[in-house]
Amino acid sequence: MRACVVHPAGGLRVEHRSPAPLGAGQVTVAVALGGICGSDLHYYRHGRVGDFTVQEPMVLGHEVVGHVTALGPGSEGPAVGTPVAVHPATPCDRCADCAAGHRNICADTRYLGSAARTPHVQGGFSQLVTVPAAQIRPLPPELDLRRAVLAEPLSVAVHAANRACDVTGRRVLVTGAGPIGCLVTAVLRHRGAAEVVVSDLLDTPLSIATASGATRTLRADDAGADAAADAWAEPFDIAVEASGAPPALRTCVERVRRGGTVVLLGLLPPGEVPLLGNIAVTRELNLRGAFRFDAEFDEAITLLAQGLPVDAIVTHTFPLADAHAAFDIAHDRAVASKVLLDLTDA
Repeated sequence: MRACVVHPAGGLRVEHRSPAPLGAGQVTVAVALGGICGSDLHYYRHGRVGDFTVQEPMVLGHEVVGHVTALGPGSEGPAVGTPVAVHPATPCDRCADCAAGHRNICADTRYLGSAARTPHVQGGFSQLVTVPAAQIRPLPPELDLRRAVLAEPLSVAVHAANRACDVTGRRVLVTGAGPIGCLVTAVLRHRGAAEVVVSDLLDTPLSIATASGATRTLRADDAGADAAADAWAEPFDIAVEASGAPPALRTCVERVRRGGTVVLLGLLPPGEVPLLGNIAVTRELNLRGAFRFDAEFDEAITLLAQGLPVDAIVTHTFPLADAHAAFDIAHDRAVASKVLLDLTDA
């Protein structure tokens, strides 16, 4: 099979690899589509994501859908040929966090295409991927693969919305109109947020945010302009920082009301980042991290099948052989949002 592999010395290669052996309780999936995530881009361009550094060749990708090709001994999974999405996480199910229902922050979890542990967990940008049967989700017949490939990032957005708590009738700020920010926007509006204002530095992402349900968009570099003054006139009840940019986090902290909530979703640069701690103290803000997801994966599939307005987020599709071009386009936020790899056309 062929796979998209990042190397520790730098560089992205489409290589031939042997499929992983199919063991008891496992399922093999022929991957049809994979979405390029921000973490994949960081591994490609910088060799790291936050504190996780590439130490050995690693297949990228954790947003994948396809069709079941084989079931291992004792596997209780969908029949061969069934279209499925792959949940990328395998928590340990033994630690205190798993026992408390916080499987998404299990320190011993295995996550497709992650350098968080060594040996690294190989990812899903390969023509065949083998995972525990519990990670396989059959797709509703009305959900096509091109929408279903958004299940993983949408799960991240659903988890962030859960961390924001009840958003019904609330005024919400989302900083960052990348794929995750736009998916968060769609979920917030679906859950009844009265206003969702989205800020970004580029016009194309903001237009996609509008298509995803934003009630208003703002250029972050025009925050002081008269045209934006009324948008900032009233504080927000909730802010979701989805860009990973320290200035955006500052905006969130400054713009929420006293007693408001800031959800930190975007991964910030490694090391220490300045934080307006005194504002957080004197306004008694709720600062809440949001990391990955767990059972939200099933809700995300349901939302996609129900027609959540997210189609505008997928902007490009490339064959696996053109992985370099796909990653380069995905990095250009002026023209692209979610970029897909088509692994059936390798």
